[in-house]
Amino acid sequence: MGIYEDLPAELMTERLRLRRWVPSDAEDYRGLWLERDPRVPSARRIDAEGHPTVEDVRGWLLDNPLSAAPGLGLLPVELRATGEFIGYCGLTVGQGSFDEPEIAYELAQRAHGHGYATEAARAVMEAATRTGRRRLWATVREWNAPSFRVLEKLGFRRSGRITEDAEHGDTIWMTRVLET
Repeated sequence: MGIYEDLPAELMTERLRLRRWVPSDAEDYRGLWLERDPRVPSARRIDAEGHPTVEDVRGWLLDNPLSAAPGLGLLPVELRATGEFIGYCGLTVGQGSFDEPEIAYELAQRAHGHGYATEAARAVMEAATRTGRRRLWATVREWNAPSFRVLEKLGFRRSGRITEDAEHGDTIWMTRVLET
């Protein structure tokens, strides 16, 4: 495992601020779970008993505010003009590795179609380059056309690797070599 700089605690773009999680983000973060496509595996959606609850999510944010391995992180994304929470974006081991992490993002439906995912992911990708990393991964369900568009705008390409999943849709592995 290589030695890298930490992902910054805050990133700013023209329209967005990415920052550390705070307990008050729990309700907004849980709201993303409520909006998830029904094809998303049930472990990542609200179950019939209403779990995870806002309190469950708040506990996760207190226990592990980055939701990732040390030095990586998933950062809440908010609009700079209003401070409105619209989702998250960042780096996680996920399906990748510490040396070649996975970029991950999810935005509230009300924030779709404005270029925010591309803007946030570009800021994270540039920050990943500054940490010393050389390559990022992204995994996307075959049915998620908007995520494919974001990744293609950022220069990610299909790696040829596919994780088959007849129930939830195959996962397509994409990769991007970072500029050094």
